[in-house]
Parts: sequence; C-alpha cells; structure tokens
Amino acid sequence: MSRRAPTLEDVAREAGVSRATVSRVVNGIRNVDVEIQEAVRQAIERTGYAPNRAARSLVTRRAETVALVVSGAGNTTNSDQDTLAARVFADPFFGRVVSGIIGFLRPRSMHPVLMFAESVKEREEVLTYLRQGRADGALVVSTHADDPLPALLAGAGLPAVLFARPPRPVPLSHVDLAHWDGGRLAAEHLLARGCRHPATVCGPLDVTASQERLAGFRATLARHGHPHVPVAEGGFTLDSGLAAMSELLSRHPDTDGVFAANDLMAQGACQVARERGVRVPEDVAVVGFDDSSIATSCRPRLTTIRQPVEDMAAEMARLLHEHIHGVRTEPTSVVFEPALVVRESA
Repeated sequence: MSRRAPTLEDVAREAGVSRATVSRVVNGIRNVDVEIQEAVRQAIERTGYAPNRAARSLVTRRAETVALVVSGAGNTTNSDQDTLAARVFADPFFGRVVSGIIGFLRPRSMHPVLMFAESVKEREEVLTYLRQGRADGALVVSTHADDPLPALLAGAGLPAVLFARPPRPVPLSHVDLAHWDGGRLAAEHLLARGCRHPATVCGPLDVTASQERLAGFRATLARHGHPHVPVAEGGFTLDSGLAAMSELLSRHPDTDGVFAANDLMAQGACQVARERGVRVPEDVAVVGFDDSSIATSCRPRLTTIRQPVEDMAAEMARLLHEHIHGVRTEPTSVVFEPALVVRESA
C-alpha cells in the first residue's frame, strides 16, 4: 500500500502552527516571523512535504519558472541552431552561468527553462511564452551586439535581466564585468614579466566585452611605451585560438607575451606554441581570461583574469527575482571586478 503524501496539515501539526501560517511560508508571503518561517521549513524537511506547484500557481499567479534565453541576431536554419547548441554546451562559460542561476533558484523552488532565440520566429516564441505566463521572466545571455531581443522584452514590459551591458541602452537590469580593467590587468602582468613584444588574441569585435578587453589592454600598453599591439581576432573557441596564435607567430615571430580574451583561445595559443617548439612561459607568456576549468586543465596551467561567472549569474537571477516580486521596479546594473590569477603560463 502506497504511503500517503504529506499535506499542509501535517506540516502545521509538526511545526505547531496553523495551516494558514504554513501556507503563507510556502507561498513566500513576507509577514511571517523569521523564527516561525524556520520552524515551518524544518517541519517541511522532516515530513517530506512537497507543495503542489499547479495549485500554488493558482494562488501566486506565477509559473515558478524563468526562461534562460541564449539569444543572437541571426535568422538561423536548423543546422545553424544545432551548431549553436553544440557550441553553447561545449563552452565552460555557459555551464558556469547555469550553475550560478540554479544555485540561486533551487532554494526558492524556481526552475530555469532553456530557450534559444536566434531567429525572428524564435524571438517571437520567447515573447509569447512569457506573455502567456509560462515563465515569470527571462534571463538573457546575448551572443551578438545587434541582438534585438532585449529591446523587444523592454518594449513589451516583460521582466528580464541581461548578462552583460547591451551595446544600445535599454531599460532592463544587467550584470556585467569591468572588462576594460581585465585587459589592463593582463597588460600590467605581461609588462611586469618583462615582455617587450606583447600581442593579443582578441574576441569577436562585434561583442562589447571583446572590445573593452582589447581597449584596456591597448591603452595600458600605450601608457608604457607600446603604441602598436599586434592583434589577431578569434571567436572564443579553441579552433579560433589555434588559428589566431598561428597568425600572430607567423606575422610577429618575436612575440613574447600574448593576452587571449578567453581561456579556450589561450589553450589554443599554448598548443600552437608547443607545436612550434616555443616554450610557455619561457619564450612566450600567455594570459587567458575567465578562470574557467580550462585554466587548470591546460598545460601549463593558465595565468588568467578571473571573471566570477557563477556569482554574476546568481546576481542576475536575484535581480530578476526582485523584479518578478515587485521588490525592484526600476532597472539597475551590477558590475563585478576582475582579478588576476597567476599560474604557470605567465
């Protein structure tokens, strides 16, 4: 015989409070004493009570899900979509974003729904999904500077928070990193090592973060007597790092320091150097960006600029939670600081 599922009454009896009090705690209503909230939570844990999400949604008028949208500017085919999905799931950066978001949402009984918005049709599907109340808001990771989705969300008055400052201002909250300062830290470290011929593998130049990392690197080197810095553009992938580093060493064989705008491209730079018999860091020092799992699995381990992606993603989810619950009504921005992490590559 199957065991009866615990009810609100069971939790109330266990916590020594009324059923109405348990209901207020479960539904996130704020006018409950902190000690009583804790007693109810412990009773829920002891009894194994699981709220009926459908019934709870009728009360709160919320779906208890948020859309995690990976968005771009293209009008993709199915094969393009498959390529994008493969690239996203292969990139440790996205895994860190998901980890940070889930870390915030899970204790609040909220769940992310992954959506891609790389075409006009897909962007309309996201808007419809949100308008129908199937998700309470959107967390948007844009992959292109011309992405129209943020403006569409703002125009529709839908709750949304962006990962990274949009190139064109929109009245939505966003979380970002001081990318210019990250480029500065990389330049200062290479100069401190005595590099006299620094170069960079930059990210896609239609991405704001890439532009700012490059600008910070160049400006800092210019202040120290390096007015021209060789640049090879990559695409934040391992293959693009391989190609860009090959180009740099072919055009500028005296290069003795390289700043790669993410760890995957830095890994590619180290691989090319090794294949050409160039020692890292003795002959060429390599600095990456992100401090992802790649940084410690690469050989040599990467010196890199840390981007606290998990904390940034959790903050993005926190801001959206505040917008959904009416705690925050105006858009805001939160900018995190980068940090230099020194390992063996530089």
